Amino acid sequence: MSATNHRAFWRACLPALLSALLAPAAWGAYKIVGPDGRVTYTDRPPVGEGAQALGKSRAGVSTVALPYELQQVVNRHPVTLYTMRECGACASGRQLLQSRGVPYTEKTVDTPEDVRAFNAQENSTQLPLLKVGGKQIIGLQQSEWNAYLDAAGYPQQSKLPPGYTQPEASPLAPPKPASSPAGDRRNESDRPFAPTIGNPPEGFRF
Repeated sequence: MSATNHRAFWRACLPALLSALLAPAAWGAYKIVGPDGRVTYTDRPPVGEGAQALGKSRAGVSTVALPYELQQVVNRHPVTLYTMRECGACASGRQLLQSRGVPYTEKTVDTPEDVRAFNAQENSTQLPLLKVGGKQIIGLQQSEWNAYLDAAGYPQQSKLPPGYTQPEASPLAPPKPASSPAGDRRNESDRPFAPTIGNPPEGFRF
């Protein structure tokens, strides 16, 4: 190729190359929350429902994209916190994650359906329970939680962008469809319960 043709080739290609280099990174353009609450990020449009395109509003989910490095950590080691109402240790664990700026998914264990799902899924009867990637940490030991978060690569100081909003907690077990049988006859085992401090559900300990 002659020098003249070489220069002409680069003049033709340079705009396209610059456009590709300066375009916003597509990595992590979609946030997917699986049935088990695990969060993953991908640059491929997912098939079906359950995915959130970052930057588009959705009730209870922040529309602010995470920094690239933090997205990588979240993708490799997603954090899930299992809690219940009137649980002081659960509140302390939640505060620990928020003070470090750890993006996490919170699942509540407040109904008999939640309890059954929790026992089957996590094989535990103690709350709070933290999962960092595939690692399960039962009960609140702040030094242990911090050690696992450090090992996973989460920063010790928050690097969340301004305006980031933590997704709202959701029940571990999806609520049953509403029904109205005659007399609203339900078994006691199907009735939601509201545990109080010092009186956890049978089989649960803090």
